[in-house]
Amino acid sequence: MKDPVIVKAMQKPVFGNLLRGFLLPAALMLTLASSQAQVLDGQILVSARLIPSTTAIVPGQPFEVGLLLEMAPGWHTYWEYSGDAGLPTKIAWALPSGFQSGPIQWPAPHLMIEPGEIWTYGYDGKVLLITTIIPPSDLPAGKTVTLRAKASWLTCKDMCIPGSAELELKLPVAAASTAANQALFAEFRSLIPSAGPPPLTLNWANSGSGWTLKIPNLPAGAKAALFPLPLDDQSVGHPVAGDPGQFQIDMHGAFRGVLAVGEGSEKRAWLVESSAPAPAPKQGLWLALFYGFLGGLILNLMPCVLPVISLKIFGFIKQAGESPRKIFAHGLAFIGGIFTWFLGLGILVVILKSGGTEVTWAFQFQNPWFNVAIGSVVFVFALNLFGVFELVLPGRASTALESAASSSGFAGSFFQGLFATLLATPCTAPFLGTALGFAFSQSAIVILAMFAAVATGMGFPYLLLTARPGWMKFLPRPGAWMERLKQLMGFPLMATLVWILSIVGGQRGTDGVFWFLCFLLCLSISCWLYGSFCGPLSKTRSRATAIFLAVLIGGGGGWYFLGQKFAYAGSQEPGGIEWVPFSAKSLSALQASGKSVFVDFTADWCITCKFNERTAIDTPAVQQLLREKSVVPMRADWTNANPEITAALKSFGRVGVPFYVIYPAGRAGDPVVLPELLTESILVDALKKLP
Repeated sequence: MKDPVIVKAMQKPVFGNLLRGFLLPAALMLTLASSQAQVLDGQILVSARLIPSTTAIVPGQPFEVGLLLEMAPGWHTYWEYSGDAGLPTKIAWALPSGFQSGPIQWPAPHLMIEPGEIWTYGYDGKVLLITTIIPPSDLPAGKTVTLRAKASWLTCKDMCIPGSAELELKLPVAAASTAANQALFAEFRSLIPSAGPPPLTLNWANSGSGWTLKIPNLPAGAKAALFPLPLDDQSVGHPVAGDPGQFQIDMHGAFRGVLAVGEGSEKRAWLVESSAPAPAPKQGLWLALFYGFLGGLILNLMPCVLPVISLKIFGFIKQAGESPRKIFAHGLAFIGGIFTWFLGLGILVVILKSGGTEVTWAFQFQNPWFNVAIGSVVFVFALNLFGVFELVLPGRASTALESAASSSGFAGSFFQGLFATLLATPCTAPFLGTALGFAFSQSAIVILAMFAAVATGMGFPYLLLTARPGWMKFLPRPGAWMERLKQLMGFPLMATLVWILSIVGGQRGTDGVFWFLCFLLCLSISCWLYGSFCGPLSKTRSRATAIFLAVLIGGGGGWYFLGQKFAYAGSQEPGGIEWVPFSAKSLSALQASGKSVFVDFTADWCITCKFNERTAIDTPAVQQLLREKSVVPMRADWTNANPEITAALKSFGRVGVPFYVIYPAGRAGDPVVLPELLTESILVDALKKLP
């Protein structure tokens, strides 16, 4: 297969308006445009040229220039959102000083469903991509202006080939002009989505996991299509048509896209956008706050809190001299300390959150690394509740805090409440961890409300008992049940971890879950070492050794299982082939060592590549043969321009992907080239012939 040839040609001059017997002044000079074509084996795949909407440039008056792409039958280019594969066409303008260019105005595309359920959006036949050009107002009449642009595109059929062209358009400057190429511009202007509301009723409904769009007044027999235009980093499913005038979109967040109705010259399009997902109903927020209150209340049943409640209340009675009013005032001061601690923590969360990216509830769970972080925190807190280790303040810090809280009066009660939560860190940490996981995803007001709810729950028994000291007889007596309750509270955290693992599995596959669990195993060993050898009675040498080993095992596990394994899990298709990145040096080294090598030249934007990977490469039969024959699978990813991969393709006379080649062991100079449309049987037969 030969390299594509770029053919340059000058079009015939396009004359301005001819008046009978007279020509317009010389300012209406000839309009010249260059064209280029992408040619493969003598066939023109795509021809590109710039088309003006005017015969001349009028100073200060905007005009339009269209990039006309004409494609060979069966070949297509892509829309601004290409879908599962492909790349949108780009135009880089090089305009004279003072000129400005607007964005590309994209006509509504076609939906193309390729084998393997690969959905893409693009154009076949021809398309005109229109750009508005604004000239400066001080252009001198009679001058000829050259507009230059570099266009790049991806054209696909059975294979995908990048194409590009450096184009130019010459236009005269005049005081007046007439429209040019009116029919062509009118044809594609009518397909550019309107920013105004469509003359149809759009009923959006959000289910939490996606949107349903119903168009009840869609004309009978009219065909409607919906094309997504997701924001950067927004994950969106393809709109699936159900009943006439009904679409289902699987996504989170607001939907933005193009609605096209009709066919042929009657086709019209509009930019549409759903409302933002309905906020959680008020009862949902109140329920979350109730859970926060309940969590704070449960803290008082923990072994490190319940035994001291009665002691605190007796202390208030002693300080107040049996005066009910003063007893209650001491209780309020104590509760004020609890609120100060929790609201201070809430303010800290708000400050930390304001310094990072603003997120909304559930959005952060789309990031697998967030799930790893929050899952690790939940796991460590569960181990804490199970008694694997305890979070204990250093002795000096604990002594200093107790001393500060020992003063008499209301100030002493306040500081006792302030430090009571901190001194009870081994019990409060797990509940605070859950609150933090929720809080980081909410607004500042909700964050503070959540921490206030936790503080209210923890302070509620003190409020009741200082108002009615006689009710202390109803307090449950401390006993072994408190330790069991503490351990029981660890299981909801483990259930949360199971849920997080299910999300990680959807993002990174079973390999991702496996490597994450390996890291959690290392983390559990580190926590056990800390809990077993870092107690207050441990010797300094034992404590230092345990901490060193804990950091080594936890840090080493994070580096290897997360940094080296989890980071790349899910980058392969579900078949699980462990690809080696392509490089000429690595290929030569493998050949020199007597290894057979299978090289997959592919790209994320290549439709056929994706289909072949799903149906012919990542299959159990191929995986087994790769192992049996000790074949090294090497992936040459051409998603981004790579001169080394380009040179390798050209060495075989290829200009696009997919391309597959097997280098048999001991026959480095006799590679086996496989067809672009690959089947499992073809690949299996080729692998079986290897030594």
